[in-house]
Amino acid sequence: MTTPATAVRPLAIHLVAAETSGDLLGAALMRALRRLCPAVHFAGVGGRLMQEQGLASPFAIEELSIIGLGAIPRALPRILRRIRQTADAVIAARPDALVIVDSPDFTHRVARRVRATAPDIPIIDYVSPTVWAWRPWRARAMRGYVDEVMAVLPFEPAVHARLGGPPCTYVGHPLAESLGELRPNPEEAHRRLSDPPVVLILPGSRTSEIRKLGATFGAALGRVAAQVGPLDLVLPTLPHIATLVTEATASWPVRPRIVLDAHEKHAVFRTARAALAASGTVTLELALAQVPMAAAYRVPVLEEVVFRMMAHIDTAILANLVLGDNVVPQYLQRDCTPERIAAGLIPLLADTPERRRQIEGFGRLDAIMGLGAAAPSERAAARVLAVVAGRRAAAMARGLPSMPRSC
Repeated sequence: MTTPATAVRPLAIHLVAAETSGDLLGAALMRALRRLCPAVHFAGVGGRLMQEQGLASPFAIEELSIIGLGAIPRALPRILRRIRQTADAVIAARPDALVIVDSPDFTHRVARRVRATAPDIPIIDYVSPTVWAWRPWRARAMRGYVDEVMAVLPFEPAVHARLGGPPCTYVGHPLAESLGELRPNPEEAHRRLSDPPVVLILPGSRTSEIRKLGATFGAALGRVAAQVGPLDLVLPTLPHIATLVTEATASWPVRPRIVLDAHEKHAVFRTARAALAASGTVTLELALAQVPMAAAYRVPVLEEVVFRMMAHIDTAILANLVLGDNVVPQYLQRDCTPERIAAGLIPLLADTPERRRQIEGFGRLDAIMGLGAAAPSERAAARVLAVVAGRRAAAMARGLPSMPRSC
């Protein structure tokens, strides 16, 4: 009499991403997981890039986009419905792991519901919430529903250990996979020093950012041009806000070239002498490209008050946070004026102590971020599989059934 073969099913990974940046990370993770485990099956919520990797999202993640505190009450019923729908799908599927990607206001609520009903499903958080900046008590709370955090910033594992958060592993920032597109070859490096200087303008990718910063950036750049002479201004943007950007820059004293293609954008990163940017991830992108910058931002007064009450950092510039040194000048709220921004940007166009200080600081990033090791998506995929294997081994040690999975 023969014994039936033990059933084997593909490894099942459920992913939840709620915005464009998470969609990018999730798609790269899916590709890396498939390389390590070709038979893996994906389900969950994601955007266009994750869907291209085979994920069938039940709704468009654009539904979850909320800008500003005032928009929350109107969107809340729809978002709560999507949280319940997403968590219920995970619970019904019983995957080998749930990976929540960034967007903690949405994804962590999903994770808590899943943990309450199906505590056997491992939950991995890809991108730590900014517990190092504000609301630090979230780190300890996460221990109740997150098994591991995969951090994209090198200082975050130590922060979680200090705050009593879940186990946290630094897997690397996704920008590490774009270094070849960001750093100049010798010809491009020469263009950085040629006249007229190329100046990158990055006022943000949200309509609210364009409206709040557009006029201020334009006036600041007019002051710079009046003092230093002709500038080659280049403003990379996205197709869906190109019309708004064109309208916002129409009255600038110096009109920028508006670039929509991603390859053109990266080419400008490689030839720019300096940049004026909205505070955000782009400041780290510029730092890795070794482009000195002035960074600025403005939010509504209510949001400023809330942040100042709860913040635990002295800079809002990501490049400064990673370096542990405030080398990039920031012009926030009342300091976000054409006069102050221009005064900070002008020294970056010549060989000055201000410019040298930034470039020297940016030169430390490779060592701080562990660049040159395995790609962050590969490291993240390996951690996901390690967590799944660890949970399965623990279940078997307790004598619980564990169906074999195929990779």
